[in-house]
Amino acid sequence: MGIEVNFEGKIALVTGASSGLGARFAKVLAMAGARVVLASRRIERLKEVRAEIEADGGAAHVVLLDVTDYASIKSAIAHAETEAGPIDILVNNAGVSLSQNLLDVTPEDYAYLMDTNQRGAFFVAQETAKRMIARAKGDPKLKHRIINIASVAGLKVRPQLGVYSMGKAAVVQMTKAMAVEWGKYGINVNAICPGYIATDVSKDFFASEKGKKLINTLPRKRTGTPEDLDGLLLLLAAEESQFINGAVITADDGMSAQ
Repeated sequence: MGIEVNFEGKIALVTGASSGLGARFAKVLAMAGARVVLASRRIERLKEVRAEIEADGGAAHVVLLDVTDYASIKSAIAHAETEAGPIDILVNNAGVSLSQNLLDVTPEDYAYLMDTNQRGAFFVAQETAKRMIARAKGDPKLKHRIINIASVAGLKVRPQLGVYSMGKAAVVQMTKAMAVEWGKYGINVNAICPGYIATDVSKDFFASEKGKKLINTLPRKRTGTPEDLDGLLLLLAAEESQFINGAVITADDGMSAQ
């Protein structure tokens, strides 16, 4: 007996979808049949991702979203549902990073990281969940999915990533809290904790001497690619994952096991 993941009729909102992991997540869900809403601050880049999805036969919409702005969050999610329909799947991916020693962190640096990685992630999930819960009260059979993109750094502090690690650790605990509180409404909330993934943004670093030195410390002396998260994303987004709730799953090639 074969099992095929099919998201026909599902609406998926992906934040931070203009590049890197977010763009890949959106493409994978679209390839699986979902109508995808691409959200970020970089509208022109989102339009390029949309064109790529449509060229492959998928369906995508574009919305402007600044996760550091609460009004923008509410507006973007309302716009997403007006354009595409009620959101079934949220991939809460928008994030930023800075590499620095803790003694060098300024209030502006701290706010930059926390406002996006933790506060923004929380209020995107909250606003989406409000709408999911309202629909679930009318139809308890509905199943919704929220996938928070945390990081292995939220489980194991990495050098010069102290504040980033703190914010991602908060996302881990946020995921568990949401799973407990919202599970009764048919919302499964889980987190993916990627390890070092080479994207358009990070590939130059990994090609540098410092990056090569870092790679040499990893269990199999390699980085991952965005495609390495495809299977996990599809699992957590699927209705078949109904018994997976509050899970925090690492995808780091064994790094956190060291």
